[in-house]
Amino acid sequence: MFAPHPNLSDEVNHNIVQSEIEGGVFLENLPPATVLLIRTQHHCYTAVLLGGSQALISGHPDYCPQPVLVSIAGCTWGGSMLKLRFLGRGMHLEFHHPEYRTPIVTSAIQEINESPDTPASWNYDSVTRPSVTHPQVN
Repeated sequence: MFAPHPNLSDEVNHNIVQSEIEGGVFLENLPPATVLLIRTQHHCYTAVLLGGSQALISGHPDYCPQPVLVSIAGCTWGGSMLKLRFLGRGMHLEFHHPEYRTPIVTSAIQEINESPDTPASWNYDSVTRPSVTHPQVN
């Protein structure tokens, strides 16, 4: 359980305590291949965890209509303070998309559920992966 920190503002301490009450999960507590269904105010995302902060995510019509390999930073309370590698109800998911310079921040998370399996409809050959340029060696 979180004990308020004297060097943090009352608002920050309140947000941290509220995230404990609302519920959530730290990514490092979940094994690779865990499938999470994340419902926000505006969209329903599917995230297949690959280990660490890496995940295949889909569910946004513009940013990830098909599974995209992303790095999940964690969640915010709508500001700049990030709870690292944590997904929490009432918070905003923040992830790094390979095609965008700035992080993608979702609307507030309403529900997080674990799915028993990976979506069968996913075509893993079409997963968007970051392009890597290797220098040519002679």
